[in-house]
Order: sequence, then structure tokens, then C-alpha cells
Amino acid sequence: MEQLENKAYIQDIKEIRSMMERSSKFISLSGISGIIAGIIALAGTAIAWWYLNYKLAPEVGTVSMTTNKVIELKLILFLVIDAIFVLLLAVGFGIFLGLRKSKQLNVPFWNKSAELTMWNLIIPLVAGGIFCLVLYKYNLYLLIAPATLIFYGLALLNASKYTLHEVRYLGICEIILGLICSIMYEYTVIFWAIGFGVLHIVYGAVMYYRYER
Repeated sequence: MEQLENKAYIQDIKEIRSMMERSSKFISLSGISGIIAGIIALAGTAIAWWYLNYKLAPEVGTVSMTTNKVIELKLILFLVIDAIFVLLLAVGFGIFLGLRKSKQLNVPFWNKSAELTMWNLIIPLVAGGIFCLVLYKYNLYLLIAPATLIFYGLALLNASKYTLHEVRYLGICEIILGLICSIMYEYTVIFWAIGFGVLHIVYGAVMYYRYER
């Protein structure tokens, strides 16, 4: 009898904890959307790799940190458009699946926690975008790719306190990957594929296994 009461007590605690988490954290992130975002990012990276003539980074002779030669506008425009398409598709799937998950959990998709998560993501991302423009202005092209990974990781780390704690570890991995990429810049495409593709697929799979299975 006492054992049954203890089990009921533990179950009540779990339910209370779940209710508190729903009210204080943005939990409508979908593991499936993480996997899809990773696949889309891998496709976008493959397209960039193809456009670079199957090189793992833009040629140092034309895009180095020491040269005064301006990178071809055509290449920049292509990579920017590629990145925008990847972002829009990933965000679109994320919103769609997030809305579906919030309906299943019977919680609003957009609430105070979602707003805090968004702002804590946007601020580092905007700062990172401006920093990348500064790098471009001063011909520091090879640092742009590492900067995208580092600032994306910082954004995830900054937003993790308002959502599921697994986001924190994803952010840390992105930062570490960006720092390594800044040293091994000749493998830029591989680091992008790992950071925006593979890590998201792994993260999404973990999220699905833990919360949605």
C-alpha cells in the first residue's frame, strides 16, 4: 500500500514539473524539424560544394585573408541565396511541425517563453551577421564561415535557458566546431555540413527519442 502511494506521489511530482516546464519554457520544438533542418542544410552545403567545383573551401588565391583582391560578386550572391533558401525552408518546416506539436501538447505555440527564445536567438544572430559583413569589408573571407558557426552557437546557448536544455549542448558543439574551422579553414564545406547538417540531425533524433517517441 505504501509503495503504491509513493508511486502516485512521484507521478504527481512529475505532472507538476511538466506543467511548470510548459508554462516557463518554449517546448514546442520538434525533433523531426531538427532532422529535416539538418537534411536541408546538407543539401544546401552540397549545392555550395558543387558551385565551388567540388572544393572544400574557396581557393585561397582568390579568397585569402592576405590578398586585396575582391571576391567575385557572383559567388557571394550564390552562396547568400543558397543560405537564404536553406534558412527559409528549415524555419518553415520548424514552424509547421512546432505548431503541430504544440497542438498535441495542448499548449500555445506563441507565448512569453517563445518570445524570449526568439529574441535571445535573434540578437546574437544579427550581431553575427553584422560581424560577417565587417569581415567581408576587410577581405577576411576565410573567417566568415567560422563566424557563422560561432555566432549561431552563441545564439543557441543564449536561448537555451528559455527552452529545452539539449539546445545548450547543440550550441556548445557549434561554437567548438566554429573555432576549429577558424584554424582548419581549408575544410570549410565539411565544417558547415557537420555544424548545420549532421549536428541538427543528431540533435533532432535525440529530441525525438526523448520526448516524442
